[in-house]
Amino acid sequence: MEKFKVIIVEDVKLELKGTEEIFRNEIPQAEIVGTAMNERDFWALMETTVPDLVLLDLGLGGSTTIGVDICRRLRKQHPDLHVLIFTGETLNEKLWVDVLDAGADGIILKTGELLTKGDVQSVMDGKRMVFNQPILAKILQRFRQSVLSESRRQEAIVNYDIDEYDERFLRHLALGYTKEMIAALKGMPFGVKSLEKRQNDLVSRLFGDSGRSVNATRLVTRAFELRILDIDNLEPDDE
Repeated sequence: MEKFKVIIVEDVKLELKGTEEIFRNEIPQAEIVGTAMNERDFWALMETTVPDLVLLDLGLGGSTTIGVDICRRLRKQHPDLHVLIFTGETLNEKLWVDVLDAGADGIILKTGELLTKGDVQSVMDGKRMVFNQPILAKILQRFRQSVLSESRRQEAIVNYDIDEYDERFLRHLALGYTKEMIAALKGMPFGVKSLEKRQNDLVSRLFGDSGRSVNATRLVTRAFELRILDIDNLEPDDE
């Protein structure tokens, strides 16, 4: 690894000292050209020296959003500068998404093996999405849930013989459309009477013999239960 300059942004003195020790002992190629414990000091430091890497804590002075704002501004002003998040924020996963969207090169959680030479090397080599084991475990868990959910949806579509028009009909019922409104959708080749027959047929398929008095609301709820409908992708068609 070639020599490079780094600024550490951390508002807890003990953690700042520990991070400096990690660099000195594990990553001697890094020259710490400055440290900052708040946003004001950081931007003042940036006026005197521009590093190759900013190691940035997400929470500064009690705020959990300052780190995201700093990252976004850095990406605009210094697009070639590397930003690696080093944070103890383990519960608010929305912050992880926000800071990655703001242009961070990766996130290292202050749990597990902490910051390693390999993590820093990856960022300095231009790799994006650098994570340590704790966050990778969470990402894998979410990925697994997403894959299993999609698999169950595909199984339900096959098992209950759901075609494109069944899905469109159910999705628009879930969005509060009446049958008249659904029949008027572009590309929907069915009138109200045909949609009423389709609804009765769906009730029979999704409930069997127990579906004699099922209304549209219960039908839609059942479609969600079976994952035929995906609440995260509940958008209307062009009308």
